[in-house]
Amino acid sequence: MSAYQNTPFDLTGRTALVTGGSRGLGKEMARILAQAGADLAICGRQPESLASAARELADQTGRRVETFVADVGQRPQAEALARDALERLGHIDILVSNAGWNIPQPADAIRDEDWDALVELNLTASMVLTRALAPGMMQRKWGRIIYISSIMALASTADRVAYSATKAALHGMVKANCLHLGPHGITVNCLAPGPFATEMPMSILTPEQKQSFAARTAVGRWGEPRELAPAALLLASDAGSYITGAIFVVDGGVTARMW
Repeated sequence: MSAYQNTPFDLTGRTALVTGGSRGLGKEMARILAQAGADLAICGRQPESLASAARELADQTGRRVETFVADVGQRPQAEALARDALERLGHIDILVSNAGWNIPQPADAIRDEDWDALVELNLTASMVLTRALAPGMMQRKWGRIIYISSIMALASTADRVAYSATKAALHGMVKANCLHLGPHGITVNCLAPGPFATEMPMSILTPEQKQSFAARTAVGRWGEPRELAPAALLLASDAGSYITGAIFVVDGGVTARMW
């Protein structure tokens, strides 16, 4: 007899908070969680794009979708997001800390304000949201925390010092948090995407750089945002109940290359 009540991927009755959930990877991860039965809280900085995404996700999945305008790179706003999401939805079972950005600058040129902004958004926001939401998960003896890192945490380029540093720090946070939270029924993992065709790389890379990234993959192309979402569902559901402290690389084979 199966140990699962329905299917191991069923999220009926669960709630998920996805930061940066109005577009790109965040929107696709939110979509697949809702398709599996979860109600959603999505946040972003643009009210119009949030409202549009919420309508789309609700219409397609039939799930409840609550929106929150927040810049989680500002610590008070990240704290308020957690409070408001808990108040509106009652509980949060799944945290997908996805919001992030990149400002390419080498070590001898990076500005203090850019370093600080990336640390707050790419790293501190995940800490703040974990600190706020983990107690409820611990009380209910079930939770899923997923940080979105990058293969730039494993290998970098000369002008990604702040981005690589913040994403690599998430890997350390995964290790510590999984040990602390594991006895309470909570898994903590990290998704490390490779080249996915989202707004951030498409807006900051040159055509030559885009072509170079595609050529480094084993499949010869950039990933589509929907191709990361199933990995998030695995880690968010009972199918991934014995996976914790892991760094899941989803990169089309980029890191398989020696040269």
